[in-house]
Amino acid sequence: MANVLYDAGRAAFANAAVDWDTDTIKMALVTSGYTFSQTHDFFNDVTNVITTATLASCTNTGGILDAADTVLTSVAGGSTGAYIVIYKSTGTDATSALLLYLDTFTSGMPVVTNGGNITIQWDNGTNKIFKL
Repeated sequence: MANVLYDAGRAAFANAAVDWDTDTIKMALVTSGYTFSQTHDFFNDVTNVITTATLASCTNTGGILDAADTVLTSVAGGSTGAYIVIYKSTGTDATSALLLYLDTFTSGMPVVTNGGNITIQWDNGTNKIFKL
């Protein structure tokens, strides 16, 4: 598979239900035990979550989505983060729309957790985090 929009994310962007620049956009680091499905629409559908964090300094320039690199603080050891799920947080998992599933990275993934911080360095290339 490659990095993809969830159908719910595609609809959210198309219907202006998500504003990447101003909404609370979060990411979840998940293990390979999570199986992607286009039928997943809200964050409560995501399993095997290791940790989450809010993205900072989100920008959308011509449909190219970016944010500041994200530091995951004191991530409990013993897991391997294989994928990243990005979602619009409402504060309630059952209404937080899934946007992006990322399984292809330039470097740093998968990542083995050891109790320390993990920095997710978003791609600085042409398409940044994702190009709509």
